[in-house]
Amino acid sequence: MPGVTIKGLTKRYGDLAALEGLDLRVEPGELVSLLGPSGCGKTTTLRLVAGFLRPEAGEIWVGDRCLSSPTSVVPPERRRMAMIFQSYALWPHMTVAQNVAYGLRLKPGVPKAAREARVKEMLKVVQLEGFESRYPGELSGGQQQRVAVARALVVEPEILLLDEPLSNLDANLREEMRFEIRRLHETFAITTLYVTHDQAEAMVISDRVAVLFRGRVVQVGTAEDLFQRPQTRFVAEFIGKTNLVDVIAAEPGVVTRGALRLRVSLTGLMPGASVVLSIRPHEIGLVTRGQCASPEHNVLTGVVQRASYLGDAVDYQIRLSGSDVALRVTAAPPALVRPGEAVTLAVAPEACVPLAEGRFAC
Repeated sequence: MPGVTIKGLTKRYGDLAALEGLDLRVEPGELVSLLGPSGCGKTTTLRLVAGFLRPEAGEIWVGDRCLSSPTSVVPPERRRMAMIFQSYALWPHMTVAQNVAYGLRLKPGVPKAAREARVKEMLKVVQLEGFESRYPGELSGGQQQRVAVARALVVEPEILLLDEPLSNLDANLREEMRFEIRRLHETFAITTLYVTHDQAEAMVISDRVAVLFRGRVVQVGTAEDLFQRPQTRFVAEFIGKTNLVDVIAAEPGVVTRGALRLRVSLTGLMPGASVVLSIRPHEIGLVTRGQCASPEHNVLTGVVQRASYLGDAVDYQIRLSGSDVALRVTAAPPALVRPGEAVTLAVAPEACVPLAEGRFAC
C-alpha cells in the first residue's frame, strides 16, 4: 500500500490563495485527517489529491508516481483512488447491490459471479447484509453512508479520500459512524485522507491529524500530541478548550504577568521575551478546605466569577487575585464553590505550555 507525499502545494482562485506551499506526508496504510476551520484549504487539498484540480505549484506523489504538478495531472480515473463525498452521491434508481457493484462493472476482467460475491462480502463488512435489494430512499442516513463506504472499498483502491462524510448525520449517528470508519480502516489499512472540521471526529478516527490554517499545515501529530503539546496559539485554541495568557519570560522556567508569577516546565526561554502560555482548564486543580497543594505546583488565589453546571463537569471562571487574568477551570461535579467565593488553585508547571510565538532563544 503506497503513501502520499504532498510537496509545496499551491492553489489560487484569482488573487485568493486557497493553499500556499502546503507540505504533508501520509505513510502507507495510515489514516490522516485534515482538520481546520472553513476556508482553510482542506477540501481543496483533497480535490487536488483526487485529480479534480491542477496546482499552480508543488507536486503530489503516491508511492513513486508523481500524479500532479503544474505541468501534468493524471486524471482521476487513472489514480487508483476512491472518494466518499459529504452527500453520499448514491444513484437513487439503483439498488444497494447495484450501487456497490458500479465500480466493479467498470473494471475489465471481473466476471459477474465474482462481482456479486465481492459485493455480498463487502455488504457484510459494513453490516448491511440483507439490504441488497433496497433503494437509497429506503435507507437511513447512516445506512446510506455505509453503502457509500462499501462502494468505495469494493474496488480495492490504493488511496481512500473522504470529504466530511458524516456532516449530514445527527449527533448520535455521527458518533457511531466515527467508530465504524475506524473499524473499517483497521480492517483494510488503506492509506486514507479524511477531511473534517470536527475535532472530536478527527481525534477518534485518525492515526495522525494535520491542522490547517490559511492554506498551510501548521502542526501534524497524534490527538494527544496536538492536545497536550500545541505549538501555536491557533492549534491550542482550535483543539479543545484552553486559557491563553500573554506573559513575559523572567528567567529560565519562569514567566510573569504583573504580580502573577508562574513556573513552567520549559527552560529554554529568552529572558524578556513575550510568551503565550496555554493552560488547559482541566489541568487546574481546585484546592478545597482540608487539602494542601503540592509544593511543586503553582499556587494561585482568586474569586469565582461564574460556575456553570454541564452535567459531567462544572465550568468555573475565576479571577486571579492582584491580576487582570481570569482562568477557566473545569472540575467534576457537584459544584464545590459558588460565585463570589475565594478559592485556591494549583497548577503543575507541566500544564503551563509556552507556545511557539517568540518562546525560544536563538
